[in-house]
Amino acid sequence: MDDATIRRILEESKRIAVVGLSAKWHRPSFFAAKYLIDHGYEVVPVNPNYEEVLGQKCYPDLESIPGKVDIVDLFQRSEEVPRFVDPAIKMGATTLWLQLGIVNEEAAEAARLGGLNVIQDKCIKIEYARLFGGLNWAGVNTGIISSKRPRRLP
Repeated sequence: MDDATIRRILEESKRIAVVGLSAKWHRPSFFAAKYLIDHGYEVVPVNPNYEEVLGQKCYPDLESIPGKVDIVDLFQRSEEVPRFVDPAIKMGATTLWLQLGIVNEEAAEAARLGGLNVIQDKCIKIEYARLFGGLNWAGVNTGIISSKRPRRLP
């Protein structure tokens, strides 16, 4: 998916269900979710092992989440992805996001047919920082030139 589309998705989205969010601070799902919260997103933790993560009520599955979610962000093994496609479509999500190392073409095609945008093998935290100016503070050449400061959602 091209940068302009990813940027649009991140700009238009407000509520992100993070499936597989761990309460352990050193896990990638934890610091990605914390980063998203710190940048104005509402994060909805999904993990049957916890009642609360990052001060947010944790749900056992997507079907239990009240209301609409814009992005379903999966920290799950590639073979587990298909079971999240139908719930993501039914809840009205606009995007199915598969984190770094997660690719499932069959599930991605089913999600696209269901009307979802699909982003595979990309970290939502890294993409946000890359596209909105956060990575360059760490000396990383993002290839994006902007005079604007990183965006914070209201």
